[in-house]
Amino acid sequence: MVNNKKNIKVNIYEKYIKRFIDVIISICVLPIFVILYMIVGIAIKMEDGGSVIYKAKRIGKNCNLLEMYKFRSMKVNADNILNTDGSTFNSATDKRVTKVGKFIRVTSIDEIPQILNVLKGNMSIIGPRASGYEALQTYENYEKDKMKVLPGITGYTQAYFRNDLSVKEKRLKDVWYANNVSFVLDTKIFFKTIQTVLQRKNIYTNK
Repeated sequence: MVNNKKNIKVNIYEKYIKRFIDVIISICVLPIFVILYMIVGIAIKMEDGGSVIYKAKRIGKNCNLLEMYKFRSMKVNADNILNTDGSTFNSATDKRVTKVGKFIRVTSIDEIPQILNVLKGNMSIIGPRASGYEALQTYENYEKDKMKVLPGITGYTQAYFRNDLSVKEKRLKDVWYANNVSFVLDTKIFFKTIQTVLQRKNIYTNK
């Protein structure tokens, strides 16, 4: 009986309250996105003339394909380099990254366009960070619990560990989050994310 009541509370929070909060926050952030789009967009165009927004293919809820929006930080038609564990190569000296790209990555500005995903309903403000779609076949069945919930712009592993964990550790912590979603936990993650972004620690996977 206790577990049933807990599950009902979680479902109400996930389906209604969490979605309501996502929409309100996204609407509030939308004017900032428009301003950044003009500023960052001009900077990107001036550097190499390529597209401003990049659509990254990611694993969405229920393992569906998700096109996640980001400000483009890499050169046009840059090669997709993966680490041996399947994670995306990410280094401060990565020559594929543009000058503008380095700045928007360090400041996490490149993630702002994902509020459009949130408004569309295929992402949340808080949730497990979506993996590259090509990595789906590397997931164990129990690890796929991560995809029980919408992926987030930020999440538990990003807020508390960023890129200081192995792929396996990230997945296990994301599974834990997906099975323990709550308003209190999301609130803690939200404020911890602000602290982590300001500290600029563990930005890169590859040192």
